[in-house]
Amino acid sequence: MKFIKTSAAILFAAAITATSAFAGTGADGVFTIHNDTETNVVSGFYTSEDDGDTWSTNWLSIQVRPGESAEARFHANAGPCEQVLQVGWVGDGGGEVLDEPISIDICEASNVYLEDNDVSFD
Repeated sequence: MKFIKTSAAILFAAAITATSAFAGTGADGVFTIHNDTETNVVSGFYTSEDDGDTWSTNWLSIQVRPGESAEARFHANAGPCEQVLQVGWVGDGGGEVLDEPISIDICEASNVYLEDNDVSFD
């Protein structure tokens, strides 16, 4: 498992609707997003239960700068473990640039590590 140092932790809670609920998410319903890039700022974090046909609203109420992490706490007790996620980054013109979606088992993963040209989880 990769050890991550973060310079700041930003806490936010996310209320989940029935269409995007999680069961047994990571450790006690907590999921942490780590920005491990050197210069890129995360502007969005989106999840999908239907392989990207529909997306949640942006989980982030703030931007996550390099070295920072954001913690999401899910408030639901039902839903699929297999999820698709997509990350948005602040683009050169200030708009959002979206990464390719990836699939993860949110019941097994408690951390998502966002790196330059790579997204991993454990």
